[in-house]
Amino acid sequence: MRPTSSAVLLSWAGTPAFLVTNLTNILYLTGAALSAGAVLVTRKGLFLFVDSRYREASARTVQGCTLRDILDLPATLRRYALCGCEGETVTVAQRDFWKKKYRGTKFLSCTGVVMHFRRSKNADELRHFRRAQKITQGILRRVPGWLCPGLTERELAWKINIAAHDAGADELAFDSIVAFGAHTSRPHHHPTARALKRGDIVQIDMGVRMEGYCADQSRVFFTRKKSPEQERALMAVTKAKEAAEKLVRAGVSTHQLDCVARSVLREYGMEDAFAHALGHGVGLEIHEGVTLSCKRPAEKLLKNEIITIEPGVYFPGKFGIRLEDEIIVQE
Repeated sequence: MRPTSSAVLLSWAGTPAFLVTNLTNILYLTGAALSAGAVLVTRKGLFLFVDSRYREASARTVQGCTLRDILDLPATLRRYALCGCEGETVTVAQRDFWKKKYRGTKFLSCTGVVMHFRRSKNADELRHFRRAQKITQGILRRVPGWLCPGLTERELAWKINIAAHDAGADELAFDSIVAFGAHTSRPHHHPTARALKRGDIVQIDMGVRMEGYCADQSRVFFTRKKSPEQERALMAVTKAKEAAEKLVRAGVSTHQLDCVARSVLREYGMEDAFAHALGHGVGLEIHEGVTLSCKRPAEKLLKNEIITIEPGVYFPGKFGIRLEDEIIVQE
């Protein structure tokens, strides 16, 4: 949920001022889509600093902040001996540059300041997400009708791209993963010129973006009757996904969700074939907020956070199966 005031943001940063240069965070705080700019958070409010390229557009779109010329930023920063900055994205080189340019101001790396608020979505954000989710679901329902021998992975990826455009999506949220046959054992496979053959298993991972907000879903398709091995793997993944989804609610630990999915796969002797996290947060970025993995620090889910649940099993040289849907966390 968006911070109610600049004081709330500063309380998370623990500094008298906080400089935001991550463009996605600027979009979140102000509604301005920029390729360059900065937001300075102070007790007096939020100040968006842009150059002449964005002044007119920003004057029409900025929300809840004061517009300033980027040339005024050095003089403004001189008022603050200590200023927080985004520890996740500000590089050492960038901080060194700021030390020289903004002499007299010490920059303190702070993590999770804006992201904490980005995790829990408000009604408008959820509406944008649901539109993206609906379009994504519609495209995936069309995939079986496109599958015919000779179709290549790249051609199917392009069909998905065109369908997203025709459905009114702003763009794809990420490059679609399209894999045929043994390529499905690679979780992040890039589409190739490999042609579809009858009997191939088909794995799709895709999503569109609407008003900045992403959808992310995975489906598997079969071009002939499933083999006993494929049937068993599909059942294992389906049950692992369902077990985790039943536990999703505000306050539940990310570790608990990951563990319950892995316990189901363990019953099928497939835990070692699960090679990635159970899921992740989704929003303005396809991966944001929490990661559902016991290998990462445990975090508790927040109300109206959007997460994915995406268990998968992968057998190199043979096949892989991943199922993924997004869930809006409820109390």
